[in-house]
Amino acid sequence: MNLSILYRGPLVSCNYACPYCPFAKRTESTAELAHDRTCLERFVGWAGGRTADTLGVLFTPWGEALVRRWYQDALAALTRMPHVRRAAIQTNLSCKLDWVEGCDKSRLALWCTYHPGETTRDRFLAKCRELIARGVRFSVGVVGLKEHLTEIAAVRAALPLDVYLWVNAYKREPDYYPADAVAELTRIDPLFPVNNVYHASRGQSCRAGRSVIAVDGDGVVRRCHFVKEPIGNLYTADFEECLVERPCPNATCGCHIGYVHLDHLGLYDTFGDGVLERIPLDLPTSSQSR
Repeated sequence: MNLSILYRGPLVSCNYACPYCPFAKRTESTAELAHDRTCLERFVGWAGGRTADTLGVLFTPWGEALVRRWYQDALAALTRMPHVRRAAIQTNLSCKLDWVEGCDKSRLALWCTYHPGETTRDRFLAKCRELIARGVRFSVGVVGLKEHLTEIAAVRAALPLDVYLWVNAYKREPDYYPADAVAELTRIDPLFPVNNVYHASRGQSCRAGRSVIAVDGDGVVRRCHFVKEPIGNLYTADFEECLVERPCPNATCGCHIGYVHLDHLGLYDTFGDGVLERIPLDLPTSSQSR
């Protein structure tokens, strides 16, 4: 079995205060953090026992996970498992990075989001340079707020060309972007137009629930983060029986970690083995980079 898992445990704390995020600057009790760690360690133990399968894992925490040692340890453990093809995580990149030396970096990837106002451009770019020096595969992204367009362009100009910079469209307000902003953001991220729409999805074939699943801290399996109906539990002996073709029940899908798995969009041809870490195949080589 070849399976991709989007794991989101009970962790909801974050050290940033982004105004659009409901988890900004949230804290958790010692007991809540211990529960999150127990859930994560159970998941890693499960993955370690699936040696007959090929697994890919993307951690999609509500908060910032890499400031917690147990997520660093989990990535190190997963990347050292021969049957795990990739272990990746979404992060604001505020943590120290020495822990990556305990990983098999050929299997590790980071999905790094830059948050203007929560850190400086220089500090964030220094982290990116450290990832490059340490040989870690990563993408960089930012929420495409109009007031951040100049900052987004500056980060793109400062990064090597072979580091993909994606822009998450701000879709909470209809017609948010004027035409010139769409053109500029498309220049920065050629895939921005794909993210800047809600894709019709009801009745469409999707890998979610078939070869891609979302899993919570209790092992409850859902087809994706955007369909709440459980379809099984990871920790039952027969959980594979839930992995069947299911047309999408939602009218639209507007988030990358959802719509990238819709078959009719063909985005697996665009991203190849970089689907989990959001890195497309068609990038300049390092010899062409600035």
